[in-house]
Amino acid sequence: MTDLAAPPSPTSRNASRAYVLALLTLVYTFNHIDRQVLVILLEPIKADLKLDDAQLGLLTGLAFAAFYATLGIPMAMWADRGNRRTIISLSLAVWSGMTAVSGLAQNFWHLLVARMGVGVGEAGGTPPATSIISDLYAPHERATALGIYTTGIGFGILGGFALGGLVYEAFGWRAAFFIAGIPGLILALLVRFTLKEPKRGAIEQRVDDGEAPSIGETLKFISGQTSFLLLLLGCCLICVSANAFLVFTSSHLQRTFHVGPGDVSIPLGLLIGGVGGVGAVVVGKICDRMSSKNLAWRPWTIAACGALALPFAWLFLQADSIGLAYAWNVVPSFVGLIYASVAYTASQELVGLRMRSFASAFMLLCLTLIGIGGGPTFAGWLSVQFSDAGSMTPLKSALEIILLLNAASILFLVLSGRYYARDAARAAKLV
Repeated sequence: MTDLAAPPSPTSRNASRAYVLALLTLVYTFNHIDRQVLVILLEPIKADLKLDDAQLGLLTGLAFAAFYATLGIPMAMWADRGNRRTIISLSLAVWSGMTAVSGLAQNFWHLLVARMGVGVGEAGGTPPATSIISDLYAPHERATALGIYTTGIGFGILGGFALGGLVYEAFGWRAAFFIAGIPGLILALLVRFTLKEPKRGAIEQRVDDGEAPSIGETLKFISGQTSFLLLLLGCCLICVSANAFLVFTSSHLQRTFHVGPGDVSIPLGLLIGGVGGVGAVVVGKICDRMSSKNLAWRPWTIAACGALALPFAWLFLQADSIGLAYAWNVVPSFVGLIYASVAYTASQELVGLRMRSFASAFMLLCLTLIGIGGGPTFAGWLSVQFSDAGSMTPLKSALEIILLLNAASILFLVLSGRYYARDAARAAKLV
């Protein structure tokens, strides 16, 4: 445990924590740039390496998610006991290096191994980062802070799509991986030498320098948190749909309207990344305000956003022009990231102090394996099945089926709200 000097003034403390939040958000941005470069380049990679949609789904889904999710648990246990800053910087260096290596792939198996390596590195990013943020921001401002952190997804999508599309047009798809990966190695050094390790729980006056509970003790506690489990189930269903659409929206537009990666990279980046990033902060603030009156609004905010987005996502798939498709996608993009920030908020509010990194990793494990791993893999498999059955628009049909999961998630999220306040109070009693 790193001891800090005398308490800083409120002004310097706010500036210091703002720097930490900004730096961690930048790290999270690179986390998603390294993922989304592959997404925007799926069509030229498919043609060059002679792949099918099932293989594309595996590359963007299960191959990455299996390592990202499972290694997140031991990394989180380390983070609950060790120096979180060091873990983040090492992880960033690994995933950035493996992104650059992806540009050397000569076949499906080469690219598969490289994406597995990206998953290994990224496993050590989010759990310690959300734990640090929760030690710097009080509960009444935490969803906003984690909403800002979640904008890293949006900025990463924007950066990854724009970089991938523009570099592809100029130099080919391999160069895009090199350019995406190398800056992360420099950022890793910045994290290591400028980010200070905060004192656990000090913002809540719940300072704990004791031993972290075992995995078994933590899982036993989580299993008794009904709201945590219901929210997790609802978010997993949304995550399957969100990641299926994230991976295949570009391919859907390119195939439907006969355009290339460079044509859709900037519009999609601005929509999914830019609009989504703004939405994460705005809806996060609304969630904090509503939750200050009734904590049930943590999961209810996601449910409301899911219900709002569902008809617009359907209309996006039915659009008969690319301009109309972009227009229908504005609302789903604006509310599309809130499930992640609230899920991370819940993972910190519904457990004890030294369970936080593990709880974040457990949430991430489920969302990643089921959502990031299952969403693209399932959508790609469905597309192949529809294609074999003679469908003229197999990918569109697959994404229509995926939307049913959004509708199912709303029920679990509404039920989660019934128990949230009770379970948050139970967690607050733990030192």
